[in-house]
Amino acid sequence: MTDKNAIAADPKHAFDLNTAAWLGAKAEGVEIATLANSAKVPGLPEAIPVLLKRGTVPGIEALDRLFEPYRQHPARKTGQAVAQTFEAFCNLTVRHQTEHSAIFANMDWHKPTLTTIIDYHELAEGHPNFGKHRVHYAFPLSEEWQKWVAGDGAKMDQADFAWFLEDRVAELSSPTEDEKLQYERDFATTIATPAQLVELSRGLQVNVESKVKASTTLQSGEGQIAWEETHNGADGKPLKVPGIFMLNIAPFFMGEKVRIPVRLRYRPAGGKVVWFYQIYRPDQFITQHVRDVLGEAREKTGLPTYEGTPEMAA
Repeated sequence: MTDKNAIAADPKHAFDLNTAAWLGAKAEGVEIATLANSAKVPGLPEAIPVLLKRGTVPGIEALDRLFEPYRQHPARKTGQAVAQTFEAFCNLTVRHQTEHSAIFANMDWHKPTLTTIIDYHELAEGHPNFGKHRVHYAFPLSEEWQKWVAGDGAKMDQADFAWFLEDRVAELSSPTEDEKLQYERDFATTIATPAQLVELSRGLQVNVESKVKASTTLQSGEGQIAWEETHNGADGKPLKVPGIFMLNIAPFFMGEKVRIPVRLRYRPAGGKVVWFYQIYRPDQFITQHVRDVLGEAREKTGLPTYEGTPEMAA
């Protein structure tokens, strides 16, 4: 049996052992190599460093997983900041924007939004960007507006409708001269003041248990309701029902008020009266308001604005 010490002492054997050890380490070792983008795939670098593993289980691994635990800052800005006010939306946009940023407005009047894409396409170079860094603002609907929209077209009995008008009188407004001329002409009916609606509300409360005797439409376009009992209205006369009234309300929390016409409707049914209202073209008024705000955002940020949604997902 050969003595290991004797083999190591022999220069010839020592060379063989050193060579074998080096070859073994080389066979089982790893090294950093360069992987070239030979196909010239657009959007990718010309080459990337990789970890080349040799030995019984050879392979190639990305180096980034080894470095990620030691990262000192992100590779790029990503994520979506949510602004709770329009002012915060503009301030955040100005803070992060680049010359390629853009603002998109979702014009759905039920839930309009503004979104700034900070890393939008770089038009000058013709290269697309990731579109993953965003500032988002969802117009917060006011409680008052939500109540009016929720009840739009919903049928109410006389007592419920009377109390509804009483509770929401602060959101009613007298028509301007221009509104009176326009809407009375367009709808062929009279437009009510808040005082007239309050009077109607109280008259309905007086007659809440009474049965309808007659319902007619006057030449002015107003409706007229008479009940079987003698105390028809608070003053003993049949109640006149205007066909339209004005809302002066801020659809968005802490936002500016807009003036919106509302049609007042009723239907006699089985001796009772069913009431409902219809907000006239709320989409038109809300959309115009969002466009005005979008124009303000364009002025404050200097960015291009678009009505729609960006092509890349958030």
